[in-house]
Amino acid sequence: MLESYVTPILMSYVNRYIKNLKPSDLQLSLWGGDVVLSKLELKLDVLEQELKLPFTFLSGHIHELRIHVPWTKLGSEPVVITINTMECILKLKDGIQVDHESCGSNSTNRSTTENTKTSAKPRRIQQATPTDPDLPPGYVQSLIRRVVNNVNIVINNLILKYVEDDIVLSVNITSAECYTVGELWDRAFMDISATDLVLRKVINFSDCTVCLDKRNASGKIEFYQDPLLYKCSFRTRLHFTYDNLNSKMPSVIKIHTLVESLKLSITDQQLPMFIRIMQLGIALYYGEIGNFKDGETEDSTCHNKDVLGNVTGAEDETRIDMQYPAQYKGQELYSQQEDDQPQGWVSWAWSFVPAIVNYDDAEENYLGNDPTSTTHQQKTQTLKDPIVSIGFYCTKATVTFKLTEMQAESSYYSPQKVKSKEVLCWEQEGTTVEALMMGEPFFDCQIGFVGCRAICLKGIMGVKDFEENINRRETEACFFLCGENLSIKGLTYLTNSLFDYRSPENNGTRAEFILDAATHKETYTEIAGMQRFGAFYMDYLYTMENTTGKGSANQQDFSSGKSEDLGTVQEKSTKSLVIGPLDFRLDSSAVHRILKMVVCALEHEYEPYSRLKPDIKDERETMLNPEEVASLEEYIPTRHTSVTLLKCTFTIFMAEFNLLDHLLPVIMGEKNSSNFMNTTNFQSLRPLPSVQILVDKINLEHSVPMYAEQLVHVVSSLTQPSDNLLHYCYAHCYLKIFGFQAGLTSLDCRGSYCLPVPIVPSFSTALYGKLLKLPTCWTKRSQIAITEGIFELPNLTVQATRAQTLLLQAIYQSWSHSGNVSSLAVNEALMNEVFQTV
Repeated sequence: MLESYVTPILMSYVNRYIKNLKPSDLQLSLWGGDVVLSKLELKLDVLEQELKLPFTFLSGHIHELRIHVPWTKLGSEPVVITINTMECILKLKDGIQVDHESCGSNSTNRSTTENTKTSAKPRRIQQATPTDPDLPPGYVQSLIRRVVNNVNIVINNLILKYVEDDIVLSVNITSAECYTVGELWDRAFMDISATDLVLRKVINFSDCTVCLDKRNASGKIEFYQDPLLYKCSFRTRLHFTYDNLNSKMPSVIKIHTLVESLKLSITDQQLPMFIRIMQLGIALYYGEIGNFKDGETEDSTCHNKDVLGNVTGAEDETRIDMQYPAQYKGQELYSQQEDDQPQGWVSWAWSFVPAIVNYDDAEENYLGNDPTSTTHQQKTQTLKDPIVSIGFYCTKATVTFKLTEMQAESSYYSPQKVKSKEVLCWEQEGTTVEALMMGEPFFDCQIGFVGCRAICLKGIMGVKDFEENINRRETEACFFLCGENLSIKGLTYLTNSLFDYRSPENNGTRAEFILDAATHKETYTEIAGMQRFGAFYMDYLYTMENTTGKGSANQQDFSSGKSEDLGTVQEKSTKSLVIGPLDFRLDSSAVHRILKMVVCALEHEYEPYSRLKPDIKDERETMLNPEEVASLEEYIPTRHTSVTLLKCTFTIFMAEFNLLDHLLPVIMGEKNSSNFMNTTNFQSLRPLPSVQILVDKINLEHSVPMYAEQLVHVVSSLTQPSDNLLHYCYAHCYLKIFGFQAGLTSLDCRGSYCLPVPIVPSFSTALYGKLLKLPTCWTKRSQIAITEGIFELPNLTVQATRAQTLLLQAIYQSWSHSGNVSSLAVNEALMNEVFQTV
């Protein structure tokens, strides 16, 4: 009977995550073809152990679970699992103490989990014992694979909530469905075959709403803010490529998501909470949350028992052994502040790969007694890291910033209502976020977008500069413009994605990936990035290579702890950012809106997730011998960042209104903000003089040692460190500016500019500076320079007439004097003298 094989698999998954189920009742219902379970509680401890997130589940339940098994058409119709209303509430683990108590308690938890698994295995094997002689084991294994590959999962009304301090972040998805598709991404019943070793799936998300609200001391939300994201739908395509039919892990995994329209809305009260959530993500990436703090020790056996769950434990020890001499190994290699590499993050993300695509555990439990099964044999083989490609693509994104004010109802007992007003909007087209990884030694992330602009909306601080009754052109409302139009550029942002009809996967061929640092640098140049996008392009590459040529670093045996036996691992981290032609107009409307956002972002009392540790030198350090110093000088890992701006235009207008005395003190921390409202009427000044700055190219390069704290501790202990070692103990910065020129221009009533009058002719300049890392470690070496700078300026010319000087002074005074500056408007004679036709 097929039921004796398939039923235990379905029961194992359900019983694994849901409390208080009776296997006998579930089994009888499954054999009938349909199961309906109501008011189910999730096993929160199991979810925490498997997800390995720095969060704890406060609650989790399912209102209704339906399972439909088409027994008569099991080989041609999918099993459908439907979840109606699933809600989970999470919060950050308190002090991350759960992570470390677990080395004492993890052993208990693991033993409990292992005991649970071992106690469940005999029951499951016993259920699978009755076999049908008409069903050969190979057929059963193939059928189970087909069933698992074609399971349809439908979730209606998924609710996720995250609470922290006064923050309540909730995500509500009306419907999410995952199903198997064919070559044209249409719903189909598919399986991998010898001629087509590919499995495709689609996940559709309908009406996703994200809310961000503030709760009071009692935990209640007094009034609800506008949703961050309202009823957004998107789709995800998954593409798995296998090497052969017996492969239990895909060799290539592609997960790409496309959003046609993404409309975000952020109020002034939500902005600090939104930044807080972003800081949480950054802290998780840098390993500032979930790592061992000062004074805590880690039990290496805890990491050895759970390889996939390792975040920074055994991996950190690995890199210490591979890269640094014995005296260098004794210190903590990964500092909380300095290391921004994806070690912990990639390790954590990598642990999900088997969970996403692997069903071997369940299959092995039921077919393990079969002598012809190849499952155990496949398990014993060395697993090769798959290539994983993750992509997010958005056709058009809009972020609107709103200011809120309270409104009381006419009745005394009526609740307060919040009224919001849109003041600023950011529009972006053709956005791409792609990540490519293969194990821990290779990680690449590319981000780009085709075009963007920023627009002023409504009035601000009582100044009605863009109200409906103010006749101002749309071009005047746009103060930032960068890149190209998507209709002109085309769909280049989807190149080689699963949504590109020209991609290899959509044409029946296998995709090729560049996993070599040198080839990657030659292929993904700044020019290539700007040709694909046009406005912004960023490429972040991290590689870890073993110079001995014995294989990748993560395939080595690190148990010996001898760096001389294992060779040297060379880590490289490069970030390259390019910003295309941009036009930035700084007028009163734009400046006040930007500064108002900064003020709103500072209005919070959140404690940082991690604080910088004081620069305290370890007195237990020992001197290195000459061989160890020579080994250290061979290669020192660094992080290199390059930022390039192309064809920039900056225009600084005379201020039409100036209320900066109410904003700047808040930004400088001198006083708290108040609900200031201006009472003066706004009057547009035309012609409006301005200073226009043109720059052909700006290039900024920054390099810093990857492990600055450990490197400085070692080098500062040497009696005569070489110039090369001292060079890497500094953070270096190079700034180059090409074709800088400035002049005066004017905006007339028609919204056009007059010909610019040159004040500073075109020139180029360069600046170099370096800063010593951890200067407190060099107190005994007064001859070591802390800072050093070099400024290069071949020529500079400033030319201005008296009238031009007076106009420059008027522009400056309009920004330095607060209040209504209409009285500072320059007279027509001065304007005519400055902008006279030559």
